Amino acid sequence: MSKLKLICLAFIFIFIGCKSSRVSKKISRQLDSDFFNNQFTGLLVYNPAADKTIYNYNEDKYFTPASNTKIFTLYTALQYLPNRIPSFKYTIEKDTLNVLGTGDPTFLHPYFKDSTALKMFSNYEKINLIIDNLEDKKYGPGWAWEDYDTYFSPEKSNFPMYGNVITINYDTELKTSPEALKDSVYLKPSGFKRAYNSNQFYYQPNPSKTKEIPMVIDSLIIKKLWNHLLPNKVHLTTNSSIKMKHTAYGIETDSLYKRMMHKSDNFLAEQILILASSTLSDTLNSSSIRKELLKNKLSDLKQQPRWVDGSGLSRYNLFTPTSFVQVLTKLYNEIPKKRLLNFFPVGGELGTLKNWYAGNPTPYVYAKSGSFGNNYSLSGYLITKSNKVLIFSFMNNHFKTSTNTVRQEIQTVLELLRDNY
Repeated sequence: MSKLKLICLAFIFIFIGCKSSRVSKKISRQLDSDFFNNQFTGLLVYNPAADKTIYNYNEDKYFTPASNTKIFTLYTALQYLPNRIPSFKYTIEKDTLNVLGTGDPTFLHPYFKDSTALKMFSNYEKINLIIDNLEDKKYGPGWAWEDYDTYFSPEKSNFPMYGNVITINYDTELKTSPEALKDSVYLKPSGFKRAYNSNQFYYQPNPSKTKEIPMVIDSLIIKKLWNHLLPNKVHLTTNSSIKMKHTAYGIETDSLYKRMMHKSDNFLAEQILILASSTLSDTLNSSSIRKELLKNKLSDLKQQPRWVDGSGLSRYNLFTPTSFVQVLTKLYNEIPKKRLLNFFPVGGELGTLKNWYAGNPTPYVYAKSGSFGNNYSLSGYLITKSNKVLIFSFMNNHFKTSTNTVRQEIQTVLELLRDNY
């Protein structure tokens, strides 16, 4: 190499180093402000092309991630699930169809409206639906019990129907989906939207409000819903020893992942882990797939997380900014960029980031947020004005200010990175 080229390379490295140093100092000044004094904050920013850490602060400390957990759920799904959802497993005996659920959340879901099972079941005289192959409890560990009637906390199950919620609206008359539960809706105000342990729903008629209320998933309601769809055809059984020879496939998995990430849908996240576990065994267990992933494909994480659910609803979850950046880097290296960014909410445009982190004029943040009381985190990808892709995780716990104020502080830091790196 010529002396001139060596001099040029040395100049470039010095320039890049100085640039990184300037950016780092600006971010440090921001994080040293009074705003961050009474909360716990961690930040890691990484340049994958240069294999260089741009900024790190408490990056190896554990935080409660809330819905940032869904990044790990997305990674799990992309590792274990095929291009189309394995809707259910089955075997045929003469005119009888024996069916084992896989946890597919899209069947008659209010958004997906998948009808794979309904179409196939219609072709047989008798369907034996096995209902005892899920080892998960209906709620995840550490979930708040008082959320039982809220739209974001449906029960988990082995063969979900209608997203495991009843959708209620009232224009000129009461309408419900599933229609079979119309007689279970009481038109009166109540402090709760549903009785605690039974499928009695309470709704005050309002033409402008559609309500989604979780159902209690038990054999009684499963039987009722199927009898309404296919009268006297579907029989529930606990004989999970029947060997399933085939798998029926439904919609494309990418549409499921995108909905889960863009809407931060807890139900889809939980069922995706259950669905992924169906690729390991006929017995569904979200814990087994988490352990399998951490033991094998994520054994190289610098700090192993405490990971207890797919959605992040639990405050028992503990992750570090480093672990998120590591998984986001794996995704960046394994998935084509266009497809990968399509899964994430887009700053100023789509999903849970629609009202924040807007680009000028083009989007620059593709990331997953996570929030519940006194906690807000954001992890994902940032595209700088010089067209470099940075991977970051910005985690904030235990603040007493408004979440919007925290978002504003994060936005200031992200704009520093966008404009100066």
